[in-house]
Amino acid sequence: MFARQISYLRISLTDHCNLRCQYCTPQEGRIKLANEELLRYEEILRVVRLAVSLGIEKVRLTGGEPLVRREVLSFIQELAQIPGLNDIRLTTNGVLLADHAEALKKAGISKLNISLDTLIPERFRQITGVDAFARVWAGISKARELGFSPLKLNVVALKGINDDEFIDFARLTLAEPLQIRFIEFMPIGASALCDKGRYISSQGIMDLLKPLGPLEPVSAKRMDGPARIYRLAGAVGSLGFISPISHHFCDRCNRLRLTSEGRLRSCLLSDQEIDLRESLRSGASDEEIRALIIAAILNKPKGHTIAMDGTGDCHGQMSRIGG
Repeated sequence: MFARQISYLRISLTDHCNLRCQYCTPQEGRIKLANEELLRYEEILRVVRLAVSLGIEKVRLTGGEPLVRREVLSFIQELAQIPGLNDIRLTTNGVLLADHAEALKKAGISKLNISLDTLIPERFRQITGVDAFARVWAGISKARELGFSPLKLNVVALKGINDDEFIDFARLTLAEPLQIRFIEFMPIGASALCDKGRYISSQGIMDLLKPLGPLEPVSAKRMDGPARIYRLAGAVGSLGFISPISHHFCDRCNRLRLTSEGRLRSCLLSDQEIDLRESLRSGASDEEIRALIIAAILNKPKGHTIAMDGTGDCHGQMSRIGG
């Protein structure tokens, strides 16, 4: 639709998580889905097989926290056997990564993204509600040791919370082959931090990084996603800027999202969803499921409507949609 080729499916395996990040957790507290409400692994595999037949080449597993779901490694092994699926990636908060990184690599995960919004242990506890910074850093170290490359750290930029650390994050790339990805904060859902005052644009982040010297643009590869990539002079790693608000990438968005309860969503910032779970459990044929996937592709909006001037809306619960 709108001349975009849809080749990327993001799958939220679960809404459950072992952290309680302020921008992800609803103000009234997280209400977890019951196990029977989650898509079963065999249902996800069926959807992926049909999606691959329609042009999907890349899958990213998200949550919640995907590593808290039971038998996730066996599921990934089965996923990796699907013909035509060439790229399986995973986004994790890193808490369980040190124990699972080697098995993930063997199972078929090609690349890892790790969510980390601060380098200060006490601030990590304040943001996430859990004292687990050391475990996350151990996971990052293990992933680097195993050769996951480029290893990407996702940093949600929060004015007044972690903007004093952007230079420290960027300095990591001088000696380490990391890609630090600064992500503009999106006030999605009725979270404890659904506060437009926390927003800082990618340009604002770049301005804060000026003491480190000029940023050199780096050419993006085909499956690199929406980040604009730069490198500091002499750096081993790189910096990515994901700008869904100030420099949105809707015109080249190539993705669909499958929520943890089985709803197919063509835009993160649109509440339009197609319920695949109901069809999967009521005996729908492959052709009927395929038709629903095609409908989601054809109904993909030209662009989102969220804004930072008070006119935008906060949408669904992030832990169910998948970050």
